[in-house]
Amino acid sequence: MSFNLSDWALKHRSFVWYLLIASLVAGAISYVSLGREEDPSFVIKTMVVVAVLPGATAEETAVQVTDRIERKLLELDNLKNTRSVTAPGVATIYIDLTDQTRGDAVPDTWRKVRSMMSDISGDFPSEFAGFTFNDDFGDVFGNIYAFTSDGFSPRELQDRVDDIRRRIVALDQAGKVNLIGTQDEVVYLEFSTRRLAALGLDRAAVMNSLASQNAIVPSGVINSGEERILVRVSGQFDSETAISDINLRSGETFFALSDVAEIRAGYVDPPNSIFRYAGQPAIGLAVNMRSGGNVIELGEELNALMEEVANEIPVGMRIYKVSDQPAVVEESVGHFVQALVEAVVIVLAVSFVSLGMRAGFVVALTIPLVLAMTFVILDVLGITLQRISLGALIISLGLLVDDAMIAIETMISRMEIGETREKAASYAWTSIAFPMLSGTLVTVAGFIPIGLNSSSAGEYTFSLFVVIAVSLVLSWVVAVVFAPVLGVTFLSKSMEKHDHSAGRIRRMFHTTLKAAMGFKWITIVVTVALFAMSIFGMRFVEQQFFPSSDRTELIVDVTLRQNASIASTDEAIGKIEDFLAQNEDTLFWSTFVGGTSPRFVLALDAPTPGPHMGQIIIKTEDTQTRDRLQAALTEIGRNEIPGAEVFVKKMALGPPVGKPVQYRLSGTDPVILVDRARAVAALVATDTRVADISLDWSEPSRVVQVNLDQDKLRQLGVTQTDIAQALFTIFDGVNVTELRDDRYLIDIKARGVAEDRNSIEALQNLQLGTSNGNAIPLETFATLSWATEQPRINRRDGLPTVTIMGAVVTDDQPATIVTALADKIEAFRQDLPSGYELVVGGTVESSAESQAPIAAVAPVMLLVMVTLVMIQMQSFRLSLIVLAAAPLGLIGVVLALVPSGAPLGFVAILGVLALMGILIRNSIILVHEIENLVAAGYTRWNAVFEGSDSRARPILLTAAAASLALIPISRQVFWGPMAFAMMGGIIVGTLITLLFIPALYCAVFNVKKPQT
Repeated sequence: MSFNLSDWALKHRSFVWYLLIASLVAGAISYVSLGREEDPSFVIKTMVVVAVLPGATAEETAVQVTDRIERKLLELDNLKNTRSVTAPGVATIYIDLTDQTRGDAVPDTWRKVRSMMSDISGDFPSEFAGFTFNDDFGDVFGNIYAFTSDGFSPRELQDRVDDIRRRIVALDQAGKVNLIGTQDEVVYLEFSTRRLAALGLDRAAVMNSLASQNAIVPSGVINSGEERILVRVSGQFDSETAISDINLRSGETFFALSDVAEIRAGYVDPPNSIFRYAGQPAIGLAVNMRSGGNVIELGEELNALMEEVANEIPVGMRIYKVSDQPAVVEESVGHFVQALVEAVVIVLAVSFVSLGMRAGFVVALTIPLVLAMTFVILDVLGITLQRISLGALIISLGLLVDDAMIAIETMISRMEIGETREKAASYAWTSIAFPMLSGTLVTVAGFIPIGLNSSSAGEYTFSLFVVIAVSLVLSWVVAVVFAPVLGVTFLSKSMEKHDHSAGRIRRMFHTTLKAAMGFKWITIVVTVALFAMSIFGMRFVEQQFFPSSDRTELIVDVTLRQNASIASTDEAIGKIEDFLAQNEDTLFWSTFVGGTSPRFVLALDAPTPGPHMGQIIIKTEDTQTRDRLQAALTEIGRNEIPGAEVFVKKMALGPPVGKPVQYRLSGTDPVILVDRARAVAALVATDTRVADISLDWSEPSRVVQVNLDQDKLRQLGVTQTDIAQALFTIFDGVNVTELRDDRYLIDIKARGVAEDRNSIEALQNLQLGTSNGNAIPLETFATLSWATEQPRINRRDGLPTVTIMGAVVTDDQPATIVTALADKIEAFRQDLPSGYELVVGGTVESSAESQAPIAAVAPVMLLVMVTLVMIQMQSFRLSLIVLAAAPLGLIGVVLALVPSGAPLGFVAILGVLALMGILIRNSIILVHEIENLVAAGYTRWNAVFEGSDSRARPILLTAAAASLALIPISRQVFWGPMAFAMMGGIIVGTLITLLFIPALYCAVFNVKKPQT
């Protein structure tokens, strides 16, 4: 006699009850210990390499540095592409790895990149100043605090914040902690070139004298018998006053340093970056969670510490929360848990209404059991509770009760014919267990494209596959092991045979079913026609990558021309801040000038920083005020801030993209490239749904060319290097030495006075001193002329590349707009010179890159499905019938999406693929019942009719549970399109399957209606 797992469970009830209780307790413990996140983490497979060649133009840097680095990087096996931004003297290269690169292999790749850069370090010009590497590009700083002060210097505030940083680093859950917007102290020695020349002092000699006096050098040790006595010399600087007291010698005359230079202690001017909170100068503190930490626990630790700090800091200093990721996560998880509870209630209602109180109660008990066991497995696998995993639990709820419903219904039907509870409970194993298993595995197989999707979007949604696979497999285990024991315990000992006479709805189904079977070819043709119409209808469904987030923040990106000063950028941003200060829709805002916010969520885009750019993060009360404020800010940016591009956007979900509509034009000649890029921008502008169109390639910037007469320089005994260094000292300044306090090294920096360094006229009248004390007017050996050069050069895969970007101002999806422009873009592409390429970027490109792995693994999904069906059916014809139901869900998908206007996004596509498994599962159950009846002696006609009739109720009930359970997440921005697609596909697909599969079975086996 073959082994019967259900029978074994009934014979070991005490042990099964122990397993049940232990599973519930373990599940409760695992649920509490599971990590919480707003969104699942994914590895950003990007590294940033910065290389410096001081004094070079952007073109020289691109040729001498960027090109060499990019050529070397081609040796990386898993390189997807390189993106570089080259500015004068600085090359910033972004290294993107292929989607197939596993997350755990990324650190090894970054180590290899470092080694490769070391290998070519000797290939650069002698002036090359080295590399810096950032392989933590994807680090998330979810907790950001702002510290403001009234009556304290920036240094005093920084010292206090730095003390707090040290205390945060010591917390168990804290990782990296960075300061934002600090202003470094500096002591400026501002020399007047005229005064130096008049006194016959050489600037370089003065600076060498200062550096020598302040140097740390050993003075020796006196070995006097038994004792060693250290020798120390005085003279090192301990304040700016000590510097001003220094005397300089010129011939036989002594001068105080303060006679030839203004000595001023202050802060870096102009600043490299600026941070403000609600318009007030501030210092930010960004906290990263340690790897494997719990964001909720981190939030609790930070709240406790900051409460202590708030009581300790002096009056005048204040602390503000800029980003509170733990609170966001707690709220987000809370909303999902509420939706999960609602879905459980809906499924329970379906169970009680359809099965009655006792049977419904048994099915209801299986839900927390499956969820508890699922939580245990998720805890072991390290899957956190976040948007994707909780949504997956809600999706799986309606599916995981399917097996329990069928098992309990089978048990009840056997008890109605007089079998004992034990015998009836074990009957499900012999009759329906393996078809249920095959159906469950086929349903799981429908989610394989998620599990094997190697893209960033696939990594983002990976937990969807894990949660559904684990919960559905466990639901089958519960149905064949625990459900029989629960049924024997809670169902009545005997079941009265119910009146199975058909009600009105059932009689209508009988009539429709007989008509479908009798007119089988018409039924098949109509179904195929509906499917063909649904394929045609897909063109009316808008495509989407990921929707905007429902978070209430707004992000304002402000970009000026690429040679703009940070003062100009700050002035433009200040106009927006003035508006925000008067706007009631704004709760608070934080401002970043010279860069962007730290990545406080993983989906935040992080462009290359620079003085020409800034960003404002605005917190609003709700999505309505957010949208209203977005419209107002967009209008202000267009009308009141000339010369600046102001892009107001919502938070994104999924991998960051930037402006949604993008095209990239690559070529060899920058002049032709920019000209053609402007033409593309004009073409895109013909679509009124696109606005704020911009290029990431700026206009050439002005350059003052100092043309040196080399012969005169030789007569004077100076070199081009001497002149360049002298000019650099005057205009930018050079570090002479430093003050050493107990915390920081404070640079002592020599530069020209303001009148010498801040105007073109001063350059024309400049006088330079030589080593012999003579003053030389610049105009005696140089002429000045105007020129232009590119402030930044953008390249992709080694080719100059211009990105044309645009924002969508209507409710249309970017893919819809790109499709509408496709013919014009293609015609433009055909006219491009050889060597130039125009491709689509933005969300359309990212969506295609994410869908490509789906298409790649779709054959694997189909192979697994077909194999499982063949194992169960053991017949080509029966397998064909079962598999024919797979695509029918598309009919319902189109019927749901087109009227609702919901787009077909990345997640919705995954749901559509999963529908195949759900419908195949129903078909397996149906066809298996038909074959059982045929084996029992029924004619094929009666077997098809009775099998379809008997399985219609459980199939419809599980379809109702699966579709109604999606209602709670259908209201959410992220899950709404998938919920609509799956609800429509399950309901319509199931109804059609109950008619199409019987008709197809009759056609395949040539079943004819018996003569009456």
